[in-house]
Amino acid sequence: MPTVIIRKAMYDYDTLRPAFFEIMDRLGGKSIARNSRVVIKPNLLSPASPEKAVVTHPLVVRAAVQYVHERNALPVISDSPAMGSFEKVLKESGIKDALKGLDVEYREFKKSVAVTAGGLFHTISIAEDALNADVMINLPKLKTHAQMLLTLGVKNLFGCVVGLSKPEWHLRTGADRDMFARLLVQIFNAVNPSFTVLDGILAMEGQGPGRSGKPREIGVLMGSGNAAALDSVVCRMLGLAPEELLTCRAAREMGLLGGEIAVDGEIPEIKDFEFPVVGSLLFGPKKLHGTMRRHLVQRPEVDEATCALCGECWKYCPAKAIERKGRRIAFDYDKCIRCYCCIEVCPHGALKAVETLPGKVLRKITKR
Repeated sequence: MPTVIIRKAMYDYDTLRPAFFEIMDRLGGKSIARNSRVVIKPNLLSPASPEKAVVTHPLVVRAAVQYVHERNALPVISDSPAMGSFEKVLKESGIKDALKGLDVEYREFKKSVAVTAGGLFHTISIAEDALNADVMINLPKLKTHAQMLLTLGVKNLFGCVVGLSKPEWHLRTGADRDMFARLLVQIFNAVNPSFTVLDGILAMEGQGPGRSGKPREIGVLMGSGNAAALDSVVCRMLGLAPEELLTCRAAREMGLLGGEIAVDGEIPEIKDFEFPVVGSLLFGPKKLHGTMRRHLVQRPEVDEATCALCGECWKYCPAKAIERKGRRIAFDYDKCIRCYCCIEVCPHGALKAVETLPGKVLRKITKR
């Protein structure tokens, strides 16, 4: 039976460090061997300061590094950011400053190896350093996600897919969120992190996971040896049935999450947590899919007053559905697969997932 540990916490290092250490000890962290190579995988989505709640907080990363030092092991900070250089993310997130004076290696995921996945995907290319680590400590951030509802422990491991392979996978899975969820679970299964500790102290609600989301204080650290079990308990904490999170559903269907989950600590009751509106992209007669996608389905839109025309969105878009037209950007919603990569990588928070008026009316009617 997997165990999920919950401890109240805040960004005060004198109290955060012992809470993190207790979680790791209770999860078996004392088994980390001397001189073992421990990859620490935070959420380093894009360059952002800690108060934006976009990345794992630097003090949580510091606690992980110091825990590894206590075991006389070798900590390595690794990820493959969706946007911005690895070095820039480390600097703007405050992680470099927080780890100043500590013996730690920074190593961006760059080289991939093919892993036999089975199921829907024959092989998946995953960062070699993630697969070859003696131990991995997965440090996700509690955030909403406009495509997948939440990005927690399982989805954080999508960062082990290197660079531009991420939008390629978005394009390959297309508008099928269930298929993308199964991909995420298969990556989780292949990487198999030893420990997952979630930064839920300052979470993100609304149109996450990038700068369009809104920070919200939750005040918890949560840990588990099974990231899918941790994600399931987070759903309960937020008033969401675990099966509504597609990665949890996929993990159960694939036999990676089953039966009861033991909870050590009190599950806070978080009321009125603001989730993004995530609707099905594939419904009704196939011949009407094009019309419905254009007029009924939530889609990315730009705030032209905020947009700086920096080009990050159209460079990253896996479907090549965005282009610059004079002093504005334009979307081709026939091509758009609603992966919301553009929202994730926008450094100015100028893009949001917006329901169309006909789509909003239809959703209200069908819920009556």
